[in-house]
Amino acid sequence: MIHAYLLLTISLLFAVLLLVMVGERLKISYPIFLVIGGLLISFVPGIPSVAIDPDLVFLIFLPPILYAAAWYTSWHDFWKWKRPIGLLAVGLVILTSAIVAYLTEWMIPGFPLAAGFLLGGIISPPDAVAATSVLRGTAIPKRAIIILEGESLINDASSLIVFKFALAAILTHSFVLQEAVGTFFLMAGMGIVVGLLVGMAAYQLHRLLPTTPSIDIALTLITPYVMYIGAEYFHFSGVLAVVSGGLFLSYRSHKFLSSQSRLQATVVWQTLIFLLNGTVFILIGLDLPVIVNGLQEVSQWEAITYGLIISMAIIVIRVIWTYTMTFIPRFLFRSIRETEKSPGWKGPFVVSFAAMRGVVSLAAAFSIPLLLPGGEAFPYRNLILFLTFVVILVTLVGQGLLLPWIIRWIKVEEIDDHRPEGEQEAELQLYLKQASLKVLTTKHAQYIERNPLVANLRSQLESDIALTSQRIDSFDCNTREQENYRRVLTDILNEQREELVKLRDARLFSEEVLRKQAAQLDLDEARVRGGLE
Repeated sequence: MIHAYLLLTISLLFAVLLLVMVGERLKISYPIFLVIGGLLISFVPGIPSVAIDPDLVFLIFLPPILYAAAWYTSWHDFWKWKRPIGLLAVGLVILTSAIVAYLTEWMIPGFPLAAGFLLGGIISPPDAVAATSVLRGTAIPKRAIIILEGESLINDASSLIVFKFALAAILTHSFVLQEAVGTFFLMAGMGIVVGLLVGMAAYQLHRLLPTTPSIDIALTLITPYVMYIGAEYFHFSGVLAVVSGGLFLSYRSHKFLSSQSRLQATVVWQTLIFLLNGTVFILIGLDLPVIVNGLQEVSQWEAITYGLIISMAIIVIRVIWTYTMTFIPRFLFRSIRETEKSPGWKGPFVVSFAAMRGVVSLAAAFSIPLLLPGGEAFPYRNLILFLTFVVILVTLVGQGLLLPWIIRWIKVEEIDDHRPEGEQEAELQLYLKQASLKVLTTKHAQYIERNPLVANLRSQLESDIALTSQRIDSFDCNTREQENYRRVLTDILNEQREELVKLRDARLFSEEVLRKQAAQLDLDEARVRGGLE
């Protein structure tokens, strides 16, 4: 049995890699292509049916994905745009859940209101991975990216809390609004507390005990699971625990992680998150036959119609909410108008249209129990599963394919004074090199004349400052000149790699020295591309 599961896992990972490569060739965002690919694979004769275990998603997949998102989120940017992030992640989730509840009760014969809130809590949170993957390579305002990423850190928690309240109402046949509101803030607040406590403990563990890069990376892999399981054990929000703890540790990572640990951890985490996301998205497509076979309450065409109507409703709700919550506060409060530039109509459109549902929604739907406490079948469970899948398909595939074309058509421009990252990086390097030269000439001047190594260091810093200044000036060049400059540097680096191969074959240097130099060339090329793209 274990061999069969291992073979299935390897086959699934290989399918993910193959589909991602094909998607890259076709210029299609990989979450979209994986869902479509999984859907097509599921219709191949002989393919075993795959059912997503919600515990597998919530316990295995969700903590590291959330932790990585929090780790690479800027706390300053998150706090600066806390108002729109909070309105989307909490306000819009509650509004969407309520409207979906009353819409489904009115539209679907016999569909109870509590089940409508259950469905609303399931489909209300957008998927951050899908949005960032679709928007990769498109020219959109930095503010929109910050808001979308910040929203994704919180909306899973708020939607799952709504989901748990609706599920409890169905199971217990009781619901008290005041108790629900109090429990909501208790779960959220204590989830944050648990995350911070675990984060502080991990911080002290890294600092006080002798570690190696391998141990550091292993601890970073364990930490999000401790945060999530610890919070969920006390019935608090595991999502907010991971997010708060991740933000805490990320902000202090320079104090407890060595440079080698950071470099190695980046590679490990990028690979891990890629495999986790890819596996989850292909599972969404593969799971369709299981959902369709369980559909019994209504016909497939009726269910598809209901799903399309609900999908259109949540898209329209988000558009209206985004524009309303963007411009009404600006109209009411002068301080907002003075401190924030107007986003125009294009920025809010990108934020509102880049809301694609994904794995959290489907996992929440599958976590609905099969039976009620009395032994009866859970009402409309299969229909909720099918409607969730239709919403995911419409928002992820439909909106995901349309969004890049729409962005290019409306020509979204940067709203705030965000200079190109390459220019900021160059100015930062210039600042650091000037500070280094100042330290060298003021504190260690006695060594410059007597020590040739220190004298060479001063010459190198002066040369680097001159080159970096020239690079900053080059940002005033047109696009063609920058492209030519990048091409020249890339050709030089490629030629250096060819020389390394010749030197390796000639065995003039050790393999270890050659590999280190090759890694340095890779870093140089990354800087060239990052600075000019």
